[in-house]
Amino acid sequence: MTATALERAERRKAWGFALPALLWTVAFFLIPFLYMAAISFWKREGRVIVASWTLDNYNAFFGKAHLLKALFNSLEVTATVTVISVVLAYPLAWIIAERVPRRWQRFALIMAILPFWTSYVVRSYSWLLVLSKGGVVNQALLWTGLLAEPLDLSANRTGTVIGFVHFFVMLLTLTIYANLVQLSPNYRRAAADLGANGFQTFWHVILPLTLPGIMVGAFLTFVLCIGDYITPQILGGNNELVLPQLIMLQLGRRADFPMAAALSLVLMVVVTIAYLACARWLKMERT
Repeated sequence: MTATALERAERRKAWGFALPALLWTVAFFLIPFLYMAAISFWKREGRVIVASWTLDNYNAFFGKAHLLKALFNSLEVTATVTVISVVLAYPLAWIIAERVPRRWQRFALIMAILPFWTSYVVRSYSWLLVLSKGGVVNQALLWTGLLAEPLDLSANRTGTVIGFVHFFVMLLTLTIYANLVQLSPNYRRAAADLGANGFQTFWHVILPLTLPGIMVGAFLTFVLCIGDYITPQILGGNNELVLPQLIMLQLGRRADFPMAAALSLVLMVVVTIAYLACARWLKMERT
């Protein structure tokens, strides 16, 4: 068999392995996505969806303050959760990687990811009980005398952020830890030989080298957080709607599928912009 024939055989074999995944993606992602994109340009007249191409849904979204506010709420909550999660996760990942003995690091990681083993809904309702006015947090603060009245920690943005941070800190810990354990000790030795102190070594050497891990975790946090419906619905109530809640309202209460599709497309555009902003570091992580 010639080299050209061998290459063709290898190419056919590669396509044979890739074809099932490609067909699955086309059937269950690309086609539904294109159909949803088409519906977003239709309109609802009474109880009937009319396949009449129009930009009314997008004009309504960007022209009505209460609809646009849901997007801003989503961005604000997601940005807050991402920043807080990074700030809390980096020290935890550093302690596991640098201070915990190697033989105990796997156990420490298992303890860190225990929240992933619990149902997402159960975890959200657990936080609702903990953060309520009669919950553990308020009762402890009242018992110590730090508060005269219980705090409003649930059915608002504070509860939503706390519930999200609890989950995503562990995700970021894993991505940052994966970068930290790959760093050679020679980097620190070289920095010390050049006269750098501990903070200078961290700021100019360790942090830049672990930035890909931070950005991967931050991007995953952004995507999962901005598209989440359960936690804002359970812990945030309906006081400050985020975009996924608004989409569900269009589906559940109004049966306005064209508007829901348009809102979903807006959400996907936001995620795409976030990906493009992080693409540089995501490529660094893959390499």
